[in-house]
Amino acid sequence: MEKHEYFLRFSYIVLMGFGFPIMRFMSIHFETLNNNAVRFLSGGFFLILLCFFRFRKELIKIMEKPKIIYKLLLLSIFMTGNMYFFINGLKNTSALSGSIFGILAMPLSISMAAIFYKDERERAKRKSFFFGSFFAVVASLVFVFSGNNGGGDSFNFLKGGLFLLIAIFIQSIQNLVVKNVAKTLHAVVISAFTATFSGVIFLFLSIQTGKIIQFQEIGFSLLLALVFAGIYGMLTGMLMAFYIVQKQGVIVFNLIQLLIPLSTAIVGYFSLGERITAVQGFSAIFVVLACIFALK
Repeated sequence: MEKHEYFLRFSYIVLMGFGFPIMRFMSIHFETLNNNAVRFLSGGFFLILLCFFRFRKELIKIMEKPKIIYKLLLLSIFMTGNMYFFINGLKNTSALSGSIFGILAMPLSISMAAIFYKDERERAKRKSFFFGSFFAVVASLVFVFSGNNGGGDSFNFLKGGLFLLIAIFIQSIQNLVVKNVAKTLHAVVISAFTATFSGVIFLFLSIQTGKIIQFQEIGFSLLLALVFAGIYGMLTGMLMAFYIVQKQGVIVFNLIQLLIPLSTAIVGYFSLGERITAVQGFSAIFVVLACIFALK
């Protein structure tokens, strides 16, 4: 049993290490609205299919309580905003930046949840949480500002960092809605409907803005790769994550998350040729250490 748990943790770290470079690669080749529309619809439909086989009772709950649909729609709106800024952030920075800001989202989410939930409020009162979060934010800013030197690339990197900051702020609010809906529905069902609704919103925006015409210029193989990227993202970023939280706990999951930037940096280096400066390397390590201190 213990070997199985360690293997699961290792698999998640490796697979998520590929996840951010895949998103970065797709963000370069697809316009953001088209990218998210295809990824969320393909991943969402895959999860809905899974729900019909494994979570039929959960689907009945939605039909019995229509109010849940409104909450899922609200969650989808937050998800749409979150991923719009996140993908644009990745497009202008790097895969490693996305994973670093993903870590930074953990203490920020707890801080936001502390406003409404007593259990999170108790954790946020700890000095270790306050100082750890503060230094994590500072180190993240150092990581962004030391990203590139001079010229338009530097401006784009800073703009990308700002987009990532906006994304994790929206995500922290989004998590509050998730925590509320999770009292009624299974997390996989929430993910299935949220992803599908978000995909529909992105598709509608793509049609309205005329961005959808890009699909006429894209090869079938690249479009198919985007579909599989969406399913891959749901399997690793949602299903595996939910399973680890359910079987091994939130604390273990958060600690595992702290190792993802390392695997992302390795995969990003070999697959995308991404390199980081010495200052970025030290600041990335400092973000991880500060978050460990904040979450202990």
